Amino acid sequence: MPSGKAPNPLAWINGLLLKLKLDPYIMAIMAFVVLASLFPVSGAAALGLGWVTKITIGLLFFLHGARLPREAVIAGLGHWRLHLTIIGITFALFPLLGLTTSLLPSSILPRELAQGVLFLCCLPSTVQSSIAFTSVARGNVAAAVVAASASNLLGVFLTPLLVGLLLHAQGLGISMDAVKAIIIQLLIPFALGQASRRWTGAFVLEHKSILSLFDRSSILLVVYGAFSGAVTAGLWTKVGAKDLITLLVLSAVLLTTVLGLSALMAKSLGFAKADEIAIVFAGSKKSLASGVPIAGILFSTATAGVMVLPLMIFHQLQLMACALIAQRYGRREEP
Repeated sequence: MPSGKAPNPLAWINGLLLKLKLDPYIMAIMAFVVLASLFPVSGAAALGLGWVTKITIGLLFFLHGARLPREAVIAGLGHWRLHLTIIGITFALFPLLGLTTSLLPSSILPRELAQGVLFLCCLPSTVQSSIAFTSVARGNVAAAVVAASASNLLGVFLTPLLVGLLLHAQGLGISMDAVKAIIIQLLIPFALGQASRRWTGAFVLEHKSILSLFDRSSILLVVYGAFSGAVTAGLWTKVGAKDLITLLVLSAVLLTTVLGLSALMAKSLGFAKADEIAIVFAGSKKSLASGVPIAGILFSTATAGVMVLPLMIFHQLQLMACALIAQRYGRREEP
């Protein structure tokens, strides 16, 4: 007999997106981009949103610090070859590949978007999806946990440093105000979060789902603020359909290159298959959760929206591609 309950349209849409391998959260971010494009905030409202965003970013990085298990990072340092390989891919190989985008003429990829690709290449790895895909692929999950955590720990320091150095070479310097903002909104909250783990660690674990909702809501708020400023400054007069298609193709090429080189490096360095899987998934990812707030701090409101556009496209592609690759790894027969 029918239960008499009305079907839940949100559940149906969520199921459809998952079947199409489209991340519902990425679709929500895209919806906020559309919202900011149609109804951008300006004037006093934009100023108020800016202050709310700054406070939210500080809380976000406090939680990042409170979540990262220092014990796991220290315990996993014994597998130093694997972790150095992943860190090398994340913070050396990726930026080198990102620099090649500056060689493209502006008629193919506008300079602002090329800088956005370079910014994306300086970001740390993801934590949750790196671990999840490594688990599905039957890889070294413990190594993925340590590597992804270490990547985010290092990213708080290395990402602003790399962005400052590489974008300065491209003619887009980082101001002293941005350096102060990094210290106040990223480093200090992160350090306080790490220092508070003795008292907050259990609370963070116990309320993981609620805090995850806060994380995601924070990113949506930052995205809305960044794109509002960019739209007000004429974003969609600078970026057209052709540029979005170029970004999509370029992101696919970048992701394919890194995935292929990661697997090749793991094999040539003699890693076991389980370690190779951890290297491929932890090394090829770029974190949206870290990237959007960092862009909001480093760049002006008129620039931040353009800078995160490549990241949003790359993030969706990496989830779709890695889901398929993880399933293929998972079906392998062990020798």
